[in-house]
Amino acid sequence: MFSSTNQRTAALPNSMENSEEASWTPKSETCVESLPHCCSACDNRESLIPGKTFRKPKARSMSTSAVPSCAEFRRTQSLHGPSPVTTFGPKACMLKNPKAVMHIQDPASQRLTWNKPPKSVLVIKKIQDVSLLQPFKELCIFLTEQKNMIVYVERKVLEDPAIANDESFVAVKKNFCTFREDFDDISNRVDFIICLGGDGTLLYASSLFQESVPPVMAFHLGSLGFLTPFNFDTYQSQVTQVIEGNAAIILRSRLKVKVVKESREKSKTKDKNLIITNGDDEPSRKTMQYQVLNEVVVDRGPSSYLSNVDLFLDGHLITTVQGDGVIVSTPTGSTAYAVAAGASMIHPNVPAILITPICPHSLSFRPIVVPAGVELKIMLSREARNNAWVSFDGRKRQEIGHGDSITITTSCFPVPSICFRDPVNDWFESLAQCLHWNVRKKQSHLSSEEEEEF
Repeated sequence: MFSSTNQRTAALPNSMENSEEASWTPKSETCVESLPHCCSACDNRESLIPGKTFRKPKARSMSTSAVPSCAEFRRTQSLHGPSPVTTFGPKACMLKNPKAVMHIQDPASQRLTWNKPPKSVLVIKKIQDVSLLQPFKELCIFLTEQKNMIVYVERKVLEDPAIANDESFVAVKKNFCTFREDFDDISNRVDFIICLGGDGTLLYASSLFQESVPPVMAFHLGSLGFLTPFNFDTYQSQVTQVIEGNAAIILRSRLKVKVVKESREKSKTKDKNLIITNGDDEPSRKTMQYQVLNEVVVDRGPSSYLSNVDLFLDGHLITTVQGDGVIVSTPTGSTAYAVAAGASMIHPNVPAILITPICPHSLSFRPIVVPAGVELKIMLSREARNNAWVSFDGRKRQEIGHGDSITITTSCFPVPSICFRDPVNDWFESLAQCLHWNVRKKQSHLSSEEEEEF
């Protein structure tokens, strides 16, 4: 498994005596029980099991007429985000630092290590891109013949006519393990992931793993490449370094999203994220869960009316969004849709959630940043003239009506993204190269004659 060095120490009164006892290596299947506080959603211990009905926590609106006591409003969870799971896939983990007092990771010193040598790799290629066929073939041959790796490839990638009809590639394809999205579970079979394409390939890799995610190495072979720091020209040496455990990583936090929908008609479609909340043939409510790397977008869809949704934070109604919609994003997603809507760009190591309105019909509605440990809930307002639509990293788009709710918290399963150099330098390099951040023609200096005039 996989790890990091030099954790930042923070002085708290009772932390130093129990520092060794607090050291742990969580497993993905026991994350909630291992963490002192995983996330606000985990405080409700009722599991999503068919035959059981969810217990709704009592909402606490800011507009309540009665004046509550201080004890009633006392927070029961930390404002910090959940402690991220430090095991990624079957064999990768974060390197322990015995000198750490608190498990607050120093982003500058996060390093990859392996408990056991990696043996399997998932290769994700951008679909229907002819320019990626040759790099894909070269990489697969290198992994299977020189590194003796088990290569997992999605079945639809091999169905590409250019690959299926390539006779020289037949012998290599026989050694592949294939899978189908939404049908096959590969979460405990893959040691690390290699992405060939743009940022979308990394988002797609994240969507395949709803819990622990193996380390991801992304090669820039797409259009933008903000999240893909590696060039393919030197792929052999770069991949070898990762296999040897010589690489820096950055933990990109994800959002844990729960969508609860009132059943309005009997649905015949099957969704792997669907969980029925009672045992009836026609359930009164349906629950779907998603892990989101970039953002959750709630918008007005095809309607010409304003989007009108209520936004709750830890049970309090904080505002009603009237506009084209609202974006709830991670720091990684701050440089995607959110920055186009006027939000600030936040480094992925900052524990936070961004709330950005889309074209709000208000001059004072500015984007805000809230602590990573809060729980957000979005619901359609009573006064809404139309339904809203929601999407998760641009996928799984669906309609939201009256009575439906979207609950968003920080997930305890981040995406460990392998860095080209380190988390800080890679981020500023992407800002400069991809977004041309603060690019301006430099001002010329004054000549001696001009200086004398002043």
